[in-house]
Amino acid sequence: MKHRYLPTTDQDRKEMLETIGVKSVQELFEDIPESIRFKGVLNVEKQLFEPELIRYMSKLASKNANTQENVSFLGAGVYDHAIPSVVDHVIRRSEFYTAYTPYQPEISQGELQAIFEFQTMISELTGMEVANSSMYDGPTALAEAGLLSAGQTKKKKIIVSKAVHPEARAVIDTYARGQHLSVTEVDTVDGLTDLDKLQSEIDENTACVMIQYPNFFGQLEPLPEIEKLVHEQKAMFVVSSNPLALGRLTPPGEMGADIVVGDCQPFGIPAQFGGPHCGYFAVTKKLMRKVPGRLIGQTTDDEGQRGFVLTLQAREQHIRRDKATSNICSNQALNALASSVAMSALGKEGVRKMAEQNIKKAHYAKAQLKKAGIETVFDGVYFNEFVVKLNGSVKELNRKLIQKGFIGGYDLGRDYPELANHMLIAVTENRTKDEIDAFAEEVGGAQ
Repeated sequence: MKHRYLPTTDQDRKEMLETIGVKSVQELFEDIPESIRFKGVLNVEKQLFEPELIRYMSKLASKNANTQENVSFLGAGVYDHAIPSVVDHVIRRSEFYTAYTPYQPEISQGELQAIFEFQTMISELTGMEVANSSMYDGPTALAEAGLLSAGQTKKKKIIVSKAVHPEARAVIDTYARGQHLSVTEVDTVDGLTDLDKLQSEIDENTACVMIQYPNFFGQLEPLPEIEKLVHEQKAMFVVSSNPLALGRLTPPGEMGADIVVGDCQPFGIPAQFGGPHCGYFAVTKKLMRKVPGRLIGQTTDDEGQRGFVLTLQAREQHIRRDKATSNICSNQALNALASSVAMSALGKEGVRKMAEQNIKKAHYAKAQLKKAGIETVFDGVYFNEFVVKLNGSVKELNRKLIQKGFIGGYDLGRDYPELANHMLIAVTENRTKDEIDAFAEEVGGAQ
């Protein structure tokens, strides 16, 4: 049966072959020597009809542990947050769902305004003067911040705290190699960046220092102290931050950050097996012309009406390649829109209350785990993640927990050998008291 959505007929194929001057599809492969052509039958499974394929794929998908059927305490950069129902409704509208590059402002005002509002909200959250229209994700935004710093300062050394997400550090290394930059990682002590070691590493060749806030262990770094160390050596201060946490915490922009980046996944974007998500990138006004990606500007037309345009386009397809600030040519407009809708639906007060719920529920969970006999480590101030030490393997415990309907925390031993048998637990506003109590009981009983 010919599939109605793949309507190429035999006549269509014949006409296409005639157009390019060949008699058969086989003639297209004449340049490949006969001796190396495969003449057997490919060892692949027999094709399925559409209803059979749907059943088969649905069966495979049902094997995945998801947050609809399991209670998740897994974070480490991707979180189970509440998403207002209006988000999905808006982003599925065709004028947004199919929009890509708004090069023609006269027909792209809706898309341009949506991106402009995203930039505005990110600027307010981070305490920065300018934000771009989004990046691919948090780690690539952080790596781009390193490149901007090196270009701005004409220095070659990037210093990164080991309390920055391990995957983000790997991306930074990849970017740095291509630009012949050196990357120095600074150890942690008690879950925070070792300030003594940081101070000893910062020198006249340092382009920037990168800190995560809250850091990978959930702890709040002392940004004012770090900012002083960084700027004394005329380096740039880069902060990677969870935007939801900034609904309650002092924004990095108010503590001297030059560049603030992060991932907007906590606002309106499902976990989606780790992506796609949406990075943000915010800077001080003096760095505005060095920002990678797109910037949307607000203006007025001849009649005084508000309008929006792409502005300060310094990407390689607009100017000489060697003068470009970045090779980032795109953004995550649809996911940025999802975050914008989520933040708009929550409002300033709603974002603040959501952040407070994360703090309070995480602290309650930590207290309950202590009561259950679980050792907690790192006594600093934290947002919605904290670390516990187990008597045995995190991997084995997580296998037991999934049988009970819980998605356990992150195994820190995967990235930090010294933290073998340590679990990073995330508690969001979605978790109820009963769920937290039951989780603590299961973890305690398994030790």
